[in-house]
Amino acid sequence: MKFLMLMIPRVYQPGTPPEERLGEDWVPKGEELEKMKKMGEFNEALGKAAKMIDIDGLTPLSSGARVSFEGGTPNVTDGPFIESKEVIGGYWLFEIGSREEALVWARRVPAEPGDVVELRPIFEFPEGTFD
Repeated sequence: MKFLMLMIPRVYQPGTPPEERLGEDWVPKGEELEKMKKMGEFNEALGKAAKMIDIDGLTPLSSGARVSFEGGTPNVTDGPFIESKEVIGGYWLFEIGSREEALVWARRVPAEPGDVVELRPIFEFPEGTFD
């Protein structure tokens, strides 16, 4: 089964005090660098237990853009998006035996207090569905 596991870090959320948010110029140093190393170790371990399809971190919301299709016409809005309630900071796309196994790995993410990890199965349509 394929899963998308989303990291929703507290430091990207709209309710986080500005002095605690990560900016586009953020470079991990000291304690933050150690946290990044732990995440790298977790990623390596997950990569050995599952088939890793893709993994990456995302820049802050201020550098993004949103394309909405209200009325059928694409409308581009540059970030940050005031109406955002949760901001995704990174993702893992992997294949593993079951939802239970994926949840084991979701629980092992070296997250910080206030972070959230969301696990979503990927639709897998039977072969020939769109023939």
